[in-house]
Amino acid sequence: MADVGTGGLYRRLVGPLLSRDEGADAEQLSQLTLQALAQVSLRRQWPLVNTTLAGLAAELQRPDLRLEQTLFGCRFQNPVGLAAGFDKNAVAAGIWHLFGFGFAELGTVTWHPQPGNPRPRLFRLAAERAALNRMGFNNGGAQAALRTLERQQLPPAGQRPAVLGINLGKSKVTPLELAPDDYASSLELLAPLADYAVINVSSPNTPGLRELQDEVQLRRLVERLRRLQGCPPLLVKIAPDLDDEAIDAIARMAYEEGLAGVIAVNTSLNRLGLEQRRIPQTGRTLAEEAGGLSGAPLRGRALEVLRRLRAVAGPGLPLIGVGGIDSPEAAWERITAGASLIQLYTGWIYEGPELVPAILEGLSQQLDRHGFRSIGEAVGSGAPWR
Repeated sequence: MADVGTGGLYRRLVGPLLSRDEGADAEQLSQLTLQALAQVSLRRQWPLVNTTLAGLAAELQRPDLRLEQTLFGCRFQNPVGLAAGFDKNAVAAGIWHLFGFGFAELGTVTWHPQPGNPRPRLFRLAAERAALNRMGFNNGGAQAALRTLERQQLPPAGQRPAVLGINLGKSKVTPLELAPDDYASSLELLAPLADYAVINVSSPNTPGLRELQDEVQLRRLVERLRRLQGCPPLLVKIAPDLDDEAIDAIARMAYEEGLAGVIAVNTSLNRLGLEQRRIPQTGRTLAEEAGGLSGAPLRGRALEVLRRLRAVAGPGLPLIGVGGIDSPEAAWERITAGASLIQLYTGWIYEGPELVPAILEGLSQQLDRHGFRSIGEAVGSGAPWR
C-alpha cells in the first residue's frame, strides 16, 4: 500500500512513538486517541464527519460474504474483533465497524466506578511487540457506561453494522462471595444494549478474581446471571495460565451450562521467557513487575489453550481466539485451530489500522487457495497457510 491514508499517517505519526519503550506514556496515548474517537462517535451523523468516516470505511473495510457467520444468534460481518480493554467506557461504540471490525467488545465494566491501580500501569515492550499492563479494571462503572451508550444513539442490538459485546468484571471493593450479585447488577443494567456479554474472571490485576475460574465458583456465577430476565448470550474469558485440568473443566462446564462460547485468552502472569527483560520506566525486570503480559510472546500459549478447548468441547462450542494475533498468518492459524472469531488488541496498536484489512484480505485469499466456500468451513480445519 502507498504510504497515504489512515495507515500511512499512523506509521508516520504514531509508529515512531511505539518503536521505543520510553517516551510517550502508553496509557496517555490511548486516552488521547479515545477522547478523539468519543467525539467522533457522538457526531458521526454530522455531514462533514459522516463524509470523513465514509472515506475511512472505504479504506479499511473489506466486505466478503464468505467471511460472514451467525454465532449465538449474532450476525458477524467478519470474524475480526476489537478485544476488551481498549474501549473500557464504551465511548466509541458507534464507529468501530468503520475500522473494518466485525465486532467490538466494550469494557471491562464493573458495577462500581473505580480508578484502577496506581500509575504507571501500562508499559510498552517495543522490541518484542508486547505490553505489560496492570490497569485494574479502571472504568466509570456500569451506570456511566449505560449513559455513554445511550448518548451515542446506537441502533438496537441485532441491527448494528458491528456486533457489540460488553465485558463485565468484578468490582475491587466487592468480596469474592458477593461476586455473582456484583456481575448481575452490571449485566441487568446493560443487557438491553449488549449483543452478547462476557464474564471476565481472568484478569490478573484484580485481587482474587482468578479464583472465580474454579469450576464450582464459575458455575455458581453463570447460574446467577442466566436467571436474569433478558440475559444476552453469555461467554467466559479465561486465563492462559490455567493448567490442562482447569481448561478441561471450563470447557465441560461451558458446554453443560449452555454458554455461548469461551474467549481464550486474557493476559499472562507467565513472563514467557522474558523474565530478565528490564522496563526502563521502573528499572525492574518483568519477573519483578506485577501485571499481565500481552502481544506477540503470548501467541504460542494462546494457541495451545485454544486447541485444548477445541479438543475437549468439540466443534459445537464457539471459541474466540485472542493473544498475539498481529498478522494474517496468525489470524488464519487461530481460526484453523478452532476459533470461530478472533480479537486484536496489542497487535493492532503496534501494526496500526491497516492490520484489520490485511487480515481480512489474507483470510479471503486463504479461502480461495483452499477451496473453502465460507470461513465456517475453515474453522478447526487445520488447513495450513498457503
